[in-house]
Amino acid sequence: MVSTCGVGYDNLPLSYLKQHGIKASNTPGVLNDAVCELAIGMMLSLLRHIPESQEHVKSGAWSKGVFPLTTTLAGKRIGIVGMGRIGQDLASRLEPFKVEIAYTGPSPKPVPYTYYPQILDLAKACDVMFIACPASLQTDRLINAKVLDALGKSAYLINIARGSVIDEGALLGALQHKVIAGAALDVFNNEPNLNPAFLDLDNILLTPHIGSATLETRIAMTNLAIDNLEAFFKKQPLPSEVHY
Repeated sequence: MVSTCGVGYDNLPLSYLKQHGIKASNTPGVLNDAVCELAIGMMLSLLRHIPESQEHVKSGAWSKGVFPLTTTLAGKRIGIVGMGRIGQDLASRLEPFKVEIAYTGPSPKPVPYTYYPQILDLAKACDVMFIACPASLQTDRLINAKVLDALGKSAYLINIARGSVIDEGALLGALQHKVIAGAALDVFNNEPNLNPAFLDLDNILLTPHIGSATLETRIAMTNLAIDNLEAFFKKQPLPSEVHY
C-alpha cells in the first residue's frame, strides 16, 4: 500500500505498483480550496502588479512618481486547461469577477462553459490561461511555443498544476521577448532548484509550490492519507484509491 499525501501521483511508479498488485491512494478534494485561493491570488497579483506596487511604496518611489497603470480582470476571457475537480472549483470562483470562462481537456464536462477540444483554439480565445491538469505523458510540455504564440502579447499564464506541463525553455523565451504579457508559476521542472533565468525576469510571479500549503489543508490531507491506510489494514474500500 502506498498512501500519497497529495492529489498528484505522477511521482509514483505506477507500472511497478500494478505489476505487483500494490494499491495506492491520494488526497483529492481536500486541497481544492487552498489551491484555488492561491490561483486567484496569483492572478490578481500578476494583473495588478501587487508585489511591485508594495515595493513602490516601501522603497519611497511613491513620493517621486505615480505607480504605472495595470490591467483589470473584469471583462477578460479566462481559459482553464483541465476541468477536473480543481478546474471546476476554480471556474466557480472566477464567475463573480465578470469574466468569460472556457476550457479544454480530453472531453467536454457537464459545466456551463465553452469547450475547446484543441488547446491552441483555447489559447487564441483567452486573455488569462490557468493550467490545472494532471501531469502525464499526454500533458508533458503541453504548453509549448505554439500555445504561447497563440496566447499573444497581452495574455497571462498561470500554472498551479505541475512544472512538466510547460516547456520551460519556450516559456522563458516568450517572457524574455514579450510574446506574452506575463506568467505566474507555483510549480517548476526542477524544484526547488528552478532555472535561474526565471529570477531575472520582470514579468513573472514566482511562488515555492505552496498551492496546498495552509495549516488547515495539510491537516485535512494528512487525515485522508491516514484514513486510506486504516481502510487498507481493515480490508475496507479505500476512500480515495488511485485507479491505474
